[in-house]
Amino acid sequence: MKKVRARYAPSPTGLLHIGNARTALFNYLFARHYGGDFIIRIEDTDVARNVPGGEESQLHYLKWLGLTWDEGPDIGGPFGPYHQLKRLDLYKKYADQLLEQGLAYKDYKENSTKYAIRFKVPEGKTYVFDDVIRGRLSFDSKEVEDWIIVKDNGIPTYNFAVVIDDHFMEITHVFRGEEHITNTPKQIMVYEAFGWEVPTFGHMTIIVNENKKKLSKRDTNTVQFIGEYHKMGYLPQAMLNFLSLLGWSPTGENEILGHDELVSLFDEKRLSAAPSYFDKQKLAYINSRYMKLLSMDELKDLTRPFLVEAGIEIPSEVWFENLLAVLKDRLSYGQEIVKYYNEFFHNTFTISEEVMAEMEAFDYLPVLQLLREKFEALDFNDADLINQTIGSVGKELNVKGKGLFMPVRIATTGEAHGPSLPVSLLLLGKEKVLSRLNQILEKKGS
Repeated sequence: MKKVRARYAPSPTGLLHIGNARTALFNYLFARHYGGDFIIRIEDTDVARNVPGGEESQLHYLKWLGLTWDEGPDIGGPFGPYHQLKRLDLYKKYADQLLEQGLAYKDYKENSTKYAIRFKVPEGKTYVFDDVIRGRLSFDSKEVEDWIIVKDNGIPTYNFAVVIDDHFMEITHVFRGEEHITNTPKQIMVYEAFGWEVPTFGHMTIIVNENKKKLSKRDTNTVQFIGEYHKMGYLPQAMLNFLSLLGWSPTGENEILGHDELVSLFDEKRLSAAPSYFDKQKLAYINSRYMKLLSMDELKDLTRPFLVEAGIEIPSEVWFENLLAVLKDRLSYGQEIVKYYNEFFHNTFTISEEVMAEMEAFDYLPVLQLLREKFEALDFNDADLINQTIGSVGKELNVKGKGLFMPVRIATTGEAHGPSLPVSLLLLGKEKVLSRLNQILEKKGS
């Protein structure tokens, strides 16, 4: 088998988007799975739409996701340059060759010496190619009008430049979005005009939102740029894992797959032609799974900047570790620490009717009354001491298990279930715990 060479060729007209990142990933996984090369090429000929920092964002966040490349604009390589604007002489040479062969012609602007170059589409020809994902596709040449290969400013159009680049960079496989399907016959025309080998194409499914509409930049309900996920405290390994499942499925039940597993398992035959659903809940779940694998120090490093940015004081590292011990199982991304902190320490304390009913299933008033009395005399600086105090209430009242701990938990946290109760109370602090106990007891006239 010829050495696999796949590429990702972004335009620096925007930042790294979910769809582009997936395109890069599938080309990368395919190349790595077969021991081939992965190349990055910048298609920067749409000068008017190029944005400052667009190229840097693309490369930075591909690296953040864990992708590496063998050739590219930042590291060079034997088939450079890797910017299209630096390859204009090459495009001109081959456009002139098509003119000389009579396979293209000049299209002059009215009353001007300036001209574009159009490709002369052959008549009565059918263009057929075997798509890795969609099977055999065919197009009649009568469906395609003579098309511009070089604009009147000397800049090549996408469908011409991409063929020249892919040929001279020896690209063997191209995975790209399904919107490029109709571009393929034009590109095959150019390959055939020069007698060049056509690469293998695979056109990936669109990505849709919860309304089954194609993900677009106008969709404000879905975060779509990789940089935004980074800023929100998502983990790169989780994003990589999630992106891999947008249109591809591994064998077996396990979908939590690290970088090396994805490379090993990747199979282009398991790429789907059905639309891929961008499932926010699935992303949150995958990220939470990866967060649970973090050490305490890693979790602190991830969440600390969000607390600092929100103006939340971290009195000590022990306090911070206790906070994370209480909240970590709820977190699906780093920034959520602020939301759960505010919910946990909220001053307006309410208990839902459903949870209140759970507490009222027990004889809770004597428990809360005695607990308030003991807590008033207690230094709130040791979770073990708080736990012992709760236990002493149970002994004095001869109350055990749920009858003891359920009322205490609900009356102090507002929830029937949760993490370590003594640690939760230590974090809440004596003043807040007593305030909440008083609120419940005053309602009952105790």
